[in-house]
Amino acid sequence: MQLTRFTDLGLRVVMRLAVTGDSDRPGSREVADELAVSYAHMAKVITRLAELGIVDARRGRRGGLAITELGRTASVGWLVRRLEGEGEVVECDGTNPCPLRASCLLRSALRSAQEAFFTSLDSLTIEDLTRTPTRTILLALPQGAHTGSAPAATNGE
Repeated sequence: MQLTRFTDLGLRVVMRLAVTGDSDRPGSREVADELAVSYAHMAKVITRLAELGIVDARRGRRGGLAITELGRTASVGWLVRRLEGEGEVVECDGTNPCPLRASCLLRSALRSAQEAFFTSLDSLTIEDLTRTPTRTILLALPQGAHTGSAPAATNGE
């Protein structure tokens, strides 16, 4: 299963905020720059995370972003389910009629595999994901490093 870019970014934002000091509230633009993504995309992700109660987003002079207690303690599986939505691994709709749709065992097998994927993430929290060495990397993210694209994946990701 492949996560959407939206979910991937949502997880990265929450991880970034999890290592931020209690008195530090970075702005959306700052976090977008640090994670090398567009501000417009970042704003949509932050809006959804705020709706879920994972991030506290405030405007103005004393504004900025902060992770909430729910954001620290919610399971990664719970968060991924909400960011990904209720879609299935394969879409069996009227657009591409499938002669197997009425009694397809593949569809139910893929649905079970998808749930097993989410369940495997249920035992993890964002705090689990932000331990060292990841914590060290998150704390060292260069501010203002916006390049317009995500950093290249490494073998360790």
